[in-house]
Amino acid sequence: MISFLRGTVVEVLPMRLIIEAGGVGYDVHIPLSTYDRLPAPGTEFKILTHLVVREDAHILFGFATAEERDLFLLLVNNVSGVGPKLALAVLNGSSPVMFRGLVVAGDIAALSKIKGVGKKTAERIIVELRDKVGVSAAWEAASAQQSLSPEELHINDAVLTLIALGYKQAEAHKVVRAIRDAQPKSTVEELVKEALKTL
Repeated sequence: MISFLRGTVVEVLPMRLIIEAGGVGYDVHIPLSTYDRLPAPGTEFKILTHLVVREDAHILFGFATAEERDLFLLLVNNVSGVGPKLALAVLNGSSPVMFRGLVVAGDIAALSKIKGVGKKTAERIIVELRDKVGVSAAWEAASAQQSLSPEELHINDAVLTLIALGYKQAEAHKVVRAIRDAQPKSTVEELVKEALKTL
């Protein structure tokens, strides 16, 4: 099993990373939260990984933090019907801390809003993970919500709005972040309006 890769970042895309380690270029599937932490191409970087072996493919998933990888493995190993693709979608739609808070609170409606997670899957996640995520998770989630910077909240809210309008998560995230970088004082409404022009 490949536990991590340390090498030079070759190419960075919202959902994929190409990293060269030991003369080999690895194609790694990543969540958006990891994408936000990646350095520019040409920089050395260590990424935590999990290798999924199927009959027809070996797929490498990468994570910037152990917390992200732990959540991915928790979902894949403990929730029936949740594979790597859906586990990655959960990481794209929620931070590990917020996700644990939703599970402990039994918030089916909020979990169902994550792209790819329907009501039945949300119910299954809650039933199968509630005992595993711990009682402190709800408090952690509340604290994390309060400690998000206004900028992060703006980006988060704008991306969620665009997803609700039917746009793809990775695309919406990329466009909103670019607009935010160009116009740092934008409100959520302005970010959404500008993003709609681009999309």
